[in-house]
Amino acid sequence: MLYLETPPKLIETTIFSAMPDEFRRKQSTEWADANRPGQPTDCFIEGPSFDADGNLYIVDIPFGRIFKISPDRKWSLAAEYQGWPNGLKIDSKGRIFVADYRHGIMELDARAGRMLPVLTSRNSESFRGCNDLHIGSNGDIYFTDQGQTGLHDPSGRVYRLRASGQLDCLIDTGVSPNGLVLDPHEAVLFVAMTRDNAVWRAPFMKDGSVSKVGRFCSMFGPGGPDGITMDKAGRLFVAHVSLGHVFVFAPSGELIARIKSCAGNAVTNVAIGGASRDRLYITESATGTVLVADISVLDR
Repeated sequence: MLYLETPPKLIETTIFSAMPDEFRRKQSTEWADANRPGQPTDCFIEGPSFDADGNLYIVDIPFGRIFKISPDRKWSLAAEYQGWPNGLKIDSKGRIFVADYRHGIMELDARAGRMLPVLTSRNSESFRGCNDLHIGSNGDIYFTDQGQTGLHDPSGRVYRLRASGQLDCLIDTGVSPNGLVLDPHEAVLFVAMTRDNAVWRAPFMKDGSVSKVGRFCSMFGPGGPDGITMDKAGRLFVAHVSLGHVFVFAPSGELIARIKSCAGNAVTNVAIGGASRDRLYITESATGTVLVADISVLDR
């Protein structure tokens, strides 16, 4: 049995902004019928990421939309297209990349409001369903190909698309690979495996491959870990899609805090922001709400 020296801190959230009624759609979609059967779905937001001007970009999966939320919390539609955008990340040059379940890896041309294909297949084979992505400091894009994988079919994949264009398959036995993030030294890749209810830890070898992949932490519940991020101190923030919390783990794997949703339980993804990078922004997908929490308390 694991004994903790101190109980995990409880950090509360407040509502940063909710999708305006004018953008909510009360209609069925193929995505909602498959992923949220019998549940009203007027939006399902995900993929928070900040640009250099402090605008927060998010996606709306079932309706193929990408929104921009300005620092004064005004929403605008950045793009709408025939796709299912899931993960979104903005690189150091301001390029906006999207992991799209239907199309693969895409790029948003924000000025034109249109999507451009970046990588739509591997060796002429379509992806199973791309979910999320992370961009390394050298421009390499790490992304997950989740599809409908799970314990019954542990064949989800984790890829690295090098800035040179080379595509590497790092993991091909994933149990629903989802959010992913590099550690501060970019020596280890962490991957949320939703239906394994765990986060895997994948150390890099000298040749760039991964080896000795293991479970960094395990959780519970009908859903599992979804989007993840990490701060400069190496603390891992894990959004759990059914427990209504973001769980915070120390580099040792110890659970040190839980951040509680003040909206619904569908906590799906996270992004660190704020002038001092001391705020955690959280998508609560079912209610179309972006939450915020003060994470500076972790240093007190």
